[in-house]
Amino acid sequence: MERLEKQFYETPTLELAEKLLGKIFVRILPGNICLKGRIVETEAYCGQHDEASHAWRGKTARNQMMFSAPGTMYVYFTYGSHYMLNIVSEPENSAGAVLIRGMEPVEGLQFMQEQRGTAIFTNLMSGPGKLARALALDSSCNGKNLFGEEFYLEDAPPLPKELSGTSCRIGISRSRELPWRKFILNNPHVSKGKVT
Repeated sequence: MERLEKQFYETPTLELAEKLLGKIFVRILPGNICLKGRIVETEAYCGQHDEASHAWRGKTARNQMMFSAPGTMYVYFTYGSHYMLNIVSEPENSAGAVLIRGMEPVEGLQFMQEQRGTAIFTNLMSGPGKLARALALDSSCNGKNLFGEEFYLEDAPPLPKELSGTSCRIGISRSRELPWRKFILNNPHVSKGKVT
């Protein structure tokens, strides 16, 4: 499949959250281990105008990657146990990112099962912490981009409108009423987080 180029990511955050649905996230590990997951769920975080965003109070050492060029990976550690994968979406120095909340495993199943300690297909990547572990993402991935040999996205046909779902975001306490979560309807790999 064709790789997505830089201009794909040069898109307003809310629009990119929907455009990412169905695209294939790829990681190539040493030893030519290929891991692929189809993006089935996203959440938009719109910088300094979004109280739930890490960038709400401006740039810090932790969130500086949110202010990087579109297509940069913002990977952070949360709740003392999980890494989270975000894709930067706004022009450089204007914070914005899309959290990848769920993926459907496509390639590298054995590796993912070992990483996650489960063989249940629909449980491998059905949540942001799960998919990060399945893909062996950690702080060393923070700041890398999606244009190299280790990480990239493969294109896929745009998701038909009738298959695209929208809801408020999950697991946050501020600005939670905003309908900025996008997902593929009836896909079993979408996370089971409670929508409030």
